[in-house]
Amino acid sequence: MLCSFPKVDVPAARLRSEVPCTTCRRSQTAARRLTCRLQQSNLPLQALKCTIARFRQRQKPLQQSFSIHASETDGLPADTPQGLEASLGRLATSLANWFPLWVAAGCLLALWHPPVALWFRKDYVTAGLAITMLAMGTTLTFRDLTDLLKFPGRVALGAVLQYTIMPLMGFAVSRLAGLSTPYAIGVCTVASCPGGTASNVVTFLARADVALSVMMTTVSTLAAAVATPLLTQLLVGTLVPVDALALTWSTFQVVVIPVLGGACLNQQFPRVVKRAAPFAPLVAVVMVALICASIVAQNAAAVKTAGLHLIGAILALHMGGFALGYGVSRGAGVPERQARTNSIEVGMQNSALAAVLCSIHFPAHPLAPVPCAISACLHSLLGSALAGLWRMQPPPAIHESLSAPA
Repeated sequence: MLCSFPKVDVPAARLRSEVPCTTCRRSQTAARRLTCRLQQSNLPLQALKCTIARFRQRQKPLQQSFSIHASETDGLPADTPQGLEASLGRLATSLANWFPLWVAAGCLLALWHPPVALWFRKDYVTAGLAITMLAMGTTLTFRDLTDLLKFPGRVALGAVLQYTIMPLMGFAVSRLAGLSTPYAIGVCTVASCPGGTASNVVTFLARADVALSVMMTTVSTLAAAVATPLLTQLLVGTLVPVDALALTWSTFQVVVIPVLGGACLNQQFPRVVKRAAPFAPLVAVVMVALICASIVAQNAAAVKTAGLHLIGAILALHMGGFALGYGVSRGAGVPERQARTNSIEVGMQNSALAAVLCSIHFPAHPLAPVPCAISACLHSLLGSALAGLWRMQPPPAIHESLSAPA
């Protein structure tokens, strides 16, 4: 039923203004002034309700327009960078896509002139990895991390692949290549170690699943307290003790805490993080290049005397890990993005841990750590090349989440 009472028209420009009411003399909005005026006019209650209803309908488009205008002019930085900032972001992305080139250049330069990278000491390596993990954490949300706990199947699959494919590859390569005892010890120890934290960086650069990568690194590192000594005993014949508490704490310091900090920043300051996102991969590239160059510089003499025979064996070890990690995952029905993550996690080992274990527990074989140093360089180069390739070819469904069934 249409209302037959006369309309009370108020100009749109005055709807939100507060001026003294001509009836009660108090400063009020237009809606309050209208109510006050209608109450004094002794109109029936129904007329009052109909007039106020019309007034509110008229206010809605104005309020929407005001809110849109306010969001555009509230003085906060825009979500989408423009001008010089956008140009710099595109440049940073382009430089990050050439990740393999920068890592190879750093390693070759360190091999040719070690002092160039010797300044990047162990303390700097730890701090650099922590900064990189913080940058990667800004690409995650807490929901990404909690999804891992809801669907542990993919994490378990990655851990199983980690401690089956690589030890078998290490044993086969060292025997088929006819490596001498020190080099065979080094190769088998590398193959028995957990995934390295550099794999998280490569996963980040490859547009794979960073949350899954971080959890797989953490799980495999925790499992190393049992798996690494047993596998080394099986492959080498010597039981190697591992300080599980120190290893776990190092993982939390370098991986878990910075990643959670980055996720917290993304949760609290999403607009700032979004503007910094184009530069995060380039930071990761610089850190990985410096870390690889530092390892090569510290072991330059051993790398030069190792020969192509040993380098070829280690190359086959990591290439087999990358290929089988991806192939088995896809064969098991794992989505593309998570299969790439498994490939990177399986192919890249914690070579620094392997070098320390060889130095401590095989003092009679001083050359045993040499394959570990070469491994650190080669798996970073292979991983960076794979990351560069996959970064230019995003997964068909980049939005795939861990909540999808494995």
